[in-house]
Amino acid sequence: MKLNSLAFRLFATAAAWTLIALPIVGLVIYSLINALIMDNFDRRLRLQAWVIQAESVDAELGPVRPGNVGEPLFEVENSGWYWQIKPLKPGLGASLASASLVDGELPLPHQDGESVREGEAHWLNTTGSTGQPLRIVELIGAVGEGADAPRYSFTVAGPLEWPRAEINSFATVLALALALTGIALLVATFLQVRVGLRPLAAIERGLADIRSGRRERLDGEFPAEIAPLQVELNALITSNQDIVDRARTQVGNLAHALKTPLAVLTNEADQTRSPLAEKVSEQAEVMRSQITHYLYRARMAARANTIGQVTPVREVAEGLKRALERIHQAREIGFTLKCDPGLVFRGERQDLEELLGNLLDNAAKWAATRVSMDVSEADRGPEPDRPGKWLRIVIDDDGDGVPEDQRTDMVRRGKRLDETKPGSGLGLSIVNDLVGAYRGHLAFGQSPSGGLRAELILPAAS
Repeated sequence: MKLNSLAFRLFATAAAWTLIALPIVGLVIYSLINALIMDNFDRRLRLQAWVIQAESVDAELGPVRPGNVGEPLFEVENSGWYWQIKPLKPGLGASLASASLVDGELPLPHQDGESVREGEAHWLNTTGSTGQPLRIVELIGAVGEGADAPRYSFTVAGPLEWPRAEINSFATVLALALALTGIALLVATFLQVRVGLRPLAAIERGLADIRSGRRERLDGEFPAEIAPLQVELNALITSNQDIVDRARTQVGNLAHALKTPLAVLTNEADQTRSPLAEKVSEQAEVMRSQITHYLYRARMAARANTIGQVTPVREVAEGLKRALERIHQAREIGFTLKCDPGLVFRGERQDLEELLGNLLDNAAKWAATRVSMDVSEADRGPEPDRPGKWLRIVIDDDGDGVPEDQRTDMVRRGKRLDETKPGSGLGLSIVNDLVGAYRGHLAFGQSPSGGLRAELILPAAS
């Protein structure tokens, strides 16, 4: 999954949302459960305070020690569960406390001088005599009737460790559940992205097969969202082939239409011996050369843009090697070829024959004893940012070579560096035009044996 891929963007977006949403949901749930547990604990303390108040009030005797209040821990020393009954004013009797409070005394939540109402609960978080955190609730009640009836503080304390332990236990379970949910969501998102984008990978493979010549159309069943793309791509491939066919037909028609008038002009000029006739014959030949050149370039451009044409390199190279060995047999020029059988040129056979034939023939003309050709996969193409596979073809000879300042003139149309050798000067120009049509690269340098090296970078197919 590459960083700039659609799959990574979809997965990263979903993962970011999951990693943001789950902690927020966890905090909300934790806050609600924390409030619920603390509220239940406060209700329990308040209920204990009401029970103690109800069980300890005697209209004649005043506050008395309550009986069973439903919590055995009130009888266990320093258990954290305490109750206390204390008069609000001095002289109304002694204070009462649970056995668990031993000799200690609970602080009163209400402040001295504070206006308090009967039945109203006052709360306080504090620390007990043993260092235990406590939650205290206080109810104010009168013993007896009338406005002058003495009032007492009924206080109950409970250990805060109890609700906090429940909260921590729930938080642990919640964190574990959310973590597992997050992992499951990430895995599900990854699988969803991989499965959802699988048709795009099938399209990529199909187009690669078309480019390499293994198929002519993009076939297969695709989802409803991808099916229109399949139809349009097949239509584009068909349209491309139709354009190439029409271009070939029109080029052929143009060549045929111009051939006859030029032949007539040339014949008429040859029958008339005059300076004008010679000039007409000369210019007709120039026109024929120009027309041949540009018609050939048009054919090359049409073939180079054809989708799905592939050619095995070794097969073509071996055929050219045998032909050139026969042609230069008298000079005893040796030809060596190094080429993997699996290397395939992404283009038409005729173009590859034109490319290699011109370069090998040129090398053979200038070689002293031998010509070598090495074909391999290129590390990269002429344009680093252009993807795809590429071929590297190196042709060396052991001749005298070409000075560096003259190498750029070799590909100029009609340019011949040595008039003693046979040729029209169009071969390397044709090679240069063909390489440009395939968006490849042609370079000349010095071979290890001192002669000329021609290096070609051409598109490859699988």
